[in-house]
Amino acid sequence: MTLLDYRAYPVLVVDDEPDNLEVFRLNLRREFDLKLAKSGDEALALMKTVDPGVIVTDQRMPGLTGIELLVQTKKLRPQAVRMIVTAYTDADVLLRAINEGGIERYLVKPFRLEEVRNALRSGLERFHLERENARLMEELRAQNAYLEDEVKRGERYDWGRVKGSQGGLAEVVSQVEKVAQTRSTVLIRGETGTGKELIARAIHEASPRRSKPLIKVNCAALPETLLESELFGHEKGAFTGAEKRRLGRFELAHEGTIFLDEIGDVSMAMQAKLLRVLQEREFERVGGSETVKVDVRVVSATHKNLEELVKKGTFREDLYFRLAVFPLELPPLRKRRDDIPELGRFFLLRYAREAGKPHLQDFSADAIARLVSYPWPGNVRELENVLERAVILASGETITGADLRFLDAQLLVRGPEKVELSQAPSQDAPLPDVLEKLEREELIRAMDASQGSKAKAARALGVNRSTLYYRLRKHGLAERYGLPAVEG
Repeated sequence: MTLLDYRAYPVLVVDDEPDNLEVFRLNLRREFDLKLAKSGDEALALMKTVDPGVIVTDQRMPGLTGIELLVQTKKLRPQAVRMIVTAYTDADVLLRAINEGGIERYLVKPFRLEEVRNALRSGLERFHLERENARLMEELRAQNAYLEDEVKRGERYDWGRVKGSQGGLAEVVSQVEKVAQTRSTVLIRGETGTGKELIARAIHEASPRRSKPLIKVNCAALPETLLESELFGHEKGAFTGAEKRRLGRFELAHEGTIFLDEIGDVSMAMQAKLLRVLQEREFERVGGSETVKVDVRVVSATHKNLEELVKKGTFREDLYFRLAVFPLELPPLRKRRDDIPELGRFFLLRYAREAGKPHLQDFSADAIARLVSYPWPGNVRELENVLERAVILASGETITGADLRFLDAQLLVRGPEKVELSQAPSQDAPLPDVLEKLEREELIRAMDASQGSKAKAARALGVNRSTLYYRLRKHGLAERYGLPAVEG
């Protein structure tokens, strides 16, 4: 199993010989996201918009040499893994490349294609691990700063404001207040977007561990080999690219709380390792023999039916009982519409304070009507995103229906699996034309709702990004959303 999809990060190949670039393109384009440049200057211009994981450059080129190019790329893209290709085995040239260009590897012409392929794979794996490590450390610093600020101000989420008037989340919040003071593991269940992470944070902040880190892991977002390193850390030399010891999430969460989101997606092999941590509170880093002991409160979440997975034999029964000591069930937002106004005010006050609009305190009657009548297929997460955007748009002292105009009439009458045509088919407007118009409207809606994020829009529409790009171009929307008019 590979550590990652090798097309996740671009590979920049620089060579002044078109035939050499064509060899790369023809043989490696399916496995790697190749960006080709015919000179050092062209490569530097390309890097203004491209963030390559690996840079491969020929040494002998007109203008900038390979070494001179790599020296400049160290400033532009310091995390990129750099490689140089040369037909000359001059030791002085290679030494300069290592000292000045910071190369990780050199390839001597004529090279074997499999050697290049393995070098690119290794380089991308290293780039990914270092970038993830930097991201995790930044996340930890941000969380610690947030906790320190919270402790200084003595502020906590006011959970009384989100209980709702007709029960709904009120029972859940009541249970949160009780279990937070204990050491028990908690399993939060509910549809995607129902607020499972919000409840996990509530448990942590209401617990005696509130001054320690809350570390979050999305188990579904990482392949098994990478997940093990993320959770338990690794020793230097444990695998390709592991150049130094790295602490895992369990160690970072010591004396605090670890939130394991989408726990139902974990493999059987990883389940056995998690069971040991829950039972013994100890583990070994990947590639290490030292036993690490931790004091961690475990909160997990899933949208899957774990009981059914246990029956099918894809989820360990003993791990299920360890995780579900205290289960919490979050109802979808469509089943607790009476809670929407109070839950909406909770998010409104938060984002109004962050936006420097403390005068923004409530909703108008037409805004409440829009919020309550909307189907909320994305549950609480969608409500939060909508209100963050509404706060930005609002200019008065309340959120009005006009501030929610992006929840247009089509969406207000839309069920989770139903879309109404904005125009009925007729002789003047045949069905194919109406469907084309609907597709264009849906593309615009998804792109605007995701604030231009193509990845989020693709997920919302249930298509991959290449399909989204094709349809944006087809409907003449490429330039509007920052996509080249023709595929490069």
